[in-house]
Amino acid sequence: KLKIAIIGFGNFGQFLAKTIVKQGHTVLAYSRSDYSEVAQEIGVRYFSDADDLCEEHPEVILLCTSILSTENMLKTLPLHRLRRSTLFADVLSVKEFPRSLFLQYLPPDFDIVCTHPMFGPDSGKNGWTNLPFVFEKVRVGLDLTRDKRVEAFLDIFRNAGCRMVEMTCASHDKHAAGSQFITHMMGRVLEKLDLEDTPINTKGYESLLNLVDNTARDSFELFYGLFLYNKNAMEQLDRMDRAFEMVKKQLSGYLHDLVRKQLMLETSQDHVGSINGKSIEKKLMLPSPNTPSKIVSNDFNEKKHDLVMINDSR
Repeated sequence: KLKIAIIGFGNFGQFLAKTIVKQGHTVLAYSRSDYSEVAQEIGVRYFSDADDLCEEHPEVILLCTSILSTENMLKTLPLHRLRRSTLFADVLSVKEFPRSLFLQYLPPDFDIVCTHPMFGPDSGKNGWTNLPFVFEKVRVGLDLTRDKRVEAFLDIFRNAGCRMVEMTCASHDKHAAGSQFITHMMGRVLEKLDLEDTPINTKGYESLLNLVDNTARDSFELFYGLFLYNKNAMEQLDRMDRAFEMVKKQLSGYLHDLVRKQLMLETSQDHVGSINGKSIEKKLMLPSPNTPSKIVSNDFNEKKHDLVMINDSR
């Protein structure tokens, strides 16, 4: 059994601590806010001073801080009070960023494992079975006991039923930008639309409402961190912009074709009948170059409305 110190005992840190404690490990916690009462309920020893926590010599330091505060936390943590073989791990939603920080600030004797549980308090509230857990062993000492310690830490998630996925931090960020960032981005965009529940919701619309609800619960700080500290996020944002414009152009092009066909149909029907033996010719009144654009626009919109009504009747 391990002695694990959780740095950053907010919502996610508490969520992980409950399972870790249930598996029989000793859990210590430190955070900028006072969570001593919550820690006591879970069965965690809470410390209001980082020096006191580090002097307990935990075998594992698990960073559950926000992405934006991780660097400052590492810089101020009293590393000199820890054992030189301490294992550091994180659960940030981006991976190359903490990997770089660990290698920059941690002494070379410290072991490093970068992890990302691809779930949270909402999606994992009914258990972690088959939920993906991504990890990379960045640096582990050659001592067999240190390798066993890493495996014992990973066993926490294996024993909880997680689907263990070992991949590099770079690969994780590439995949996450194409899935996690886009999910959060679409949720934030839809939130701005103020979508409302209706008495005729479709399943697809229900999914959109759930997406907004799930992403809006996370702080904007997390969303900003997903964008700022994943170099692949900007590329995905540009792709989304291009895709939106492509769909808009596709709609406009289809509408233009319908209007054009209607105009061609009208011009081909020049003779529509006769009175007293004289043919009546139907002329298509096209706007002259001097016709005000507003009149042309209104005429176009009327034709568009007529076409929509025709399609609906079909």
